[in-house]
Amino acid sequence: MPPLSQVIDSSQERRRAAAAREVHSERLAAQLGLFLGAAFTVCFVTGLISHLHQHPLGWFPLPSSPAGLYRVTQGLHVTTGLAAIPLLLAKLYVVSPQLPRWPPVDDVVDAMARLALLPLVGGSILLLFTGAANIASWYPWDFFFPVGHWWAAWMVMGALMVHVSLQFPAVKRLFTRSDQRHSGDVSDDGRGLSRRGLLGFVVGGAGILTLLTAGQTFPPLRAFTALAPRRPDIGPQGFPVNRTAEAAGTEDLATGDGYALVVVHRDGTEQTLDLAAIRALEQVSRELPIACVEGWSASVKWRGVPLSAVLAAGGVGTEEMEGRTVKVGSAQQRGLYGSSLVEPDLAGRDDCLLALEANGEVLHPDHGAPVRLIAPNRPGVLQTKWVTRLEVL
Repeated sequence: MPPLSQVIDSSQERRRAAAAREVHSERLAAQLGLFLGAAFTVCFVTGLISHLHQHPLGWFPLPSSPAGLYRVTQGLHVTTGLAAIPLLLAKLYVVSPQLPRWPPVDDVVDAMARLALLPLVGGSILLLFTGAANIASWYPWDFFFPVGHWWAAWMVMGALMVHVSLQFPAVKRLFTRSDQRHSGDVSDDGRGLSRRGLLGFVVGGAGILTLLTAGQTFPPLRAFTALAPRRPDIGPQGFPVNRTAEAAGTEDLATGDGYALVVVHRDGTEQTLDLAAIRALEQVSRELPIACVEGWSASVKWRGVPLSAVLAAGGVGTEEMEGRTVKVGSAQQRGLYGSSLVEPDLAGRDDCLLALEANGEVLHPDHGAPVRLIAPNRPGVLQTKWVTRLEVL
């Protein structure tokens, strides 16, 4: 009869092996895959919406209302992207014992499934890393983030569709068989991390990460924004700044001395308005959100002149404006997004403003003084600051 210590060691080894089989089971991998697939789908759809805002298709116009729609979609995009990070790490851990094997493939279908893992896993890591770095305004790469993120998203979703279609029969079998118990259940004493324990830990971790970041978009959770890159209530006049007047090279513009707004007609003729002429126009007040692609958003009380009224003061008639897009140009000397396009249905709205004030104060230089664009349901990068040119296209 073996010594008692050897029996105990053997029993502990069996428990550890059982726990390892439990956390590396196909069923747990499938469960994590469902959560991860749902998160990636939400990210892809909301990311597509963001891309279409910045690169509109003439045949597929996006609505200009409700005013806070982009605030919701982009907030979901960033929140689900962050929540997907622990889900992906857990998924890779669970399937890791199955990755190195010999022979590497069993048949043609298995070969296709394993080949699809290359763009799926690699692209997922690239997407989540670059996305997290982007919201922290950290760019340790040479490519243009929106373009790289866009094409990586299509690659990942294509690989995900191939992966799901090939794995669907096996996943369906796992979730529909009558006997849900399978080999690899932990031993009765519960030692080791069980399948349910790991799943609860990962889903709970993703939930906590969401709780600690979603407040940058969802005001009721604002007190919990411990991990959010930005608090949306901190900054000049009560909301954040992404690009300062110094960074844009527009410090001298803020005083309004010598300020001129050039209105360019369709035939190329120009008319200039000074700041006093703009301020003399009838002003309106509107509460509109400003929502950044990095995920934060804030509701701000704006006061200014409708874009259509400024164009009219610049000699642009109703017939000339009908069905026309307006290009809004900035005085910024450095950086991207020096102009944006305002579609015809938006340009005529009374809540599409050239703002002069924010939250009851004259516009701060870092928020685009003396004049900035603010309109409903648009990304912050398209809410052009330091406006000096309006062109009817």
